[in-house]
Amino acid sequence: MQYFVTGATGFIGKRLVKKLLERKGSVVHFLIRKESEGKVAGLREYWGVSAARAVPVFGDLTAKKLGVAADDTKKLKGQVDHFYHLAAVYDLAADEESQVAVNIDGTRNTVEFAKAIDASHFHHVSSIAAAGLYEGVFREDMFEEAENYDHPYFRTKHESEKIVRKESKVPWTVYRPAMVVGDSQTGEMDKIDGPYYFFKLIQRMRQLLPPWMPAVGLEGGRVNIVPVDFVVDALDYLSHKADITKRCFHLVDPVGYRVGDVLDIFSRAAHAPRMNLFVNAALLGFIPKSIKKGLMAVAPIRRIRAAIMKDLALPEDMLTFVNYPTRFDNRETAAALKGSGITVPNLKDYAWRIWDYWERHLDPDLHIDRSLRGTVGGKVVLVTGGSSGIGLAAAHKFAEAGAVTIICGRDQDKLDEACKEAKAKGYEFVAYAADIADMADCDRFIALLVENHGGVDFLINNAGRSIRRAIESSYDRFHDFERTMQLNYFGCLRVTMGLLPGMAERRKGHVVNISSIGVLTNAPRFSAYVASKAALDAWTRCASSEFADRGITFTTINMPLVRTPMIAPTGIYNNVPTLAPEEAADMIADACISKPVRIATRLGISGQVLHALLPRVAQIAMNTSFRMFPDSSAAKGDKGGKPTLSPEAIAMQQMMRGIHF
Repeated sequence: MQYFVTGATGFIGKRLVKKLLERKGSVVHFLIRKESEGKVAGLREYWGVSAARAVPVFGDLTAKKLGVAADDTKKLKGQVDHFYHLAAVYDLAADEESQVAVNIDGTRNTVEFAKAIDASHFHHVSSIAAAGLYEGVFREDMFEEAENYDHPYFRTKHESEKIVRKESKVPWTVYRPAMVVGDSQTGEMDKIDGPYYFFKLIQRMRQLLPPWMPAVGLEGGRVNIVPVDFVVDALDYLSHKADITKRCFHLVDPVGYRVGDVLDIFSRAAHAPRMNLFVNAALLGFIPKSIKKGLMAVAPIRRIRAAIMKDLALPEDMLTFVNYPTRFDNRETAAALKGSGITVPNLKDYAWRIWDYWERHLDPDLHIDRSLRGTVGGKVVLVTGGSSGIGLAAAHKFAEAGAVTIICGRDQDKLDEACKEAKAKGYEFVAYAADIADMADCDRFIALLVENHGGVDFLINNAGRSIRRAIESSYDRFHDFERTMQLNYFGCLRVTMGLLPGMAERRKGHVVNISSIGVLTNAPRFSAYVASKAALDAWTRCASSEFADRGITFTTINMPLVRTPMIAPTGIYNNVPTLAPEEAADMIADACISKPVRIATRLGISGQVLHALLPRVAQIAMNTSFRMFPDSSAAKGDKGGKPTLSPEAIAMQQMMRGIHF
């Protein structure tokens, strides 16, 4: 048996050729461009056959009669038993010009070539997209009934099938696969489309929320999904049956799934929050098209929509098809496959393989340099408060990654010690003595930075002061609030605003502000500290909006409790699970690499959500913890005593990991 295949290097075609070559004595001729000749050896190795059984035919899908040389055409004439046309653009996001050139013109050229070599049978792999957005059940014997196929993807699929039906002089059969995903046994896939477009959204939800938290999903129409191994097995089996001329077979799942069900199945496979509540996208249908069009004419709305779609790796037109209205009847296919053992597996049974393969091989983030060296190597990084604690740990990471690492602090001895430590490890810090709480000293320090380094590329605002004292114990200590605000807010702003002009001029720069989980949970006994950090958070939100189009980005880290000298005076923290400074430094490194708007723990986000949705309940919970844990000895002015904790307080310490009590 001799075969000819277009699209043999594609996802489905490559596997179909392998299947065809399993037939004894079979020979496959496959179309390939001359410039891709180097791929032939690899293809034969994948198929496990010699050159005599896998024969390349050089040509071009967009050329008349595929641009195949006359001698090759003559050799093939009358030799091909089955001609499979799989080459096509299957990408919803592809431009219209390329879709027309390949799907429409390419199909016409292929039909002409099949006739030129007198192929015995022409098998056209179309798509369920040929039905357009048909309202209702689309049968296998339907074609002209297709409707709403104005979108280039639907239109070119419909038109290419029409060419086969109307212009092919060779007996033909049409196959319409559903949305094809990876192999149900291995998960292997070669590109991102269909349900894969939503994987990044699911991944983000998993990163932000615990898996037990219920989530709101998007409900829409029914989507039809089939794995590639089913499509290949069905194509191979059906194409060799008798009595298939001028027939169409739907290679679809006979049940199909609603959009919300698909999202929930893959959320479960990803160990992300389950989508238990769904918002029907059809509800948006009541908005008149004129209003939607008017909204899209407003520049801020267009930018927001584009940014969200880009961030989630969704094509611009994806949401248009969420309310997919078509269901597909496949009784002809089911009857033809009866007894073959070829069936569509349940998506729930193999979704985990699809997700695992995507996350290991196709996740766009895998192809981005996520190393700290790739981000800060050769760049100037300033870490305030870099002589100890979190700042010092972060400075070591930056210097080790090849950054020009600048640290500052008030204590020259500590700075000198930090520099010796760095030198012993094979790199160095640039250290400046500076008091960030002193505005005049801030200005002097900034002038030095600009003069000696031309400014900075990354600013880590880490210097800070924390005071743990109840308000009742602070009536006569207003200076606690003043000095905390002076360093944590005003000093931080003075440094940032001094360096922003240089960043704006270069149109690049990243600012990382070390905030606190207490800002999210409104931690009692930290009113001075939380207020100063909350002010910084609010300023950062304003600044990030103003500089969003200037190449300057900001990240706020709502840092949980870290074992640093700052918390040493509070004895009850000795038994509280805390982060090591190196772990906190990892969060800072991630802030520089990924540049998210905010980094926070799940506990912090949960606390913020609780305060937003159930503020009274949140107040009761925090008040309970406030009464359960006494002021530290230092706050009471008793340097010798140690506070005693009840069993309930000890249990709560262990349960509430990383929160400021």
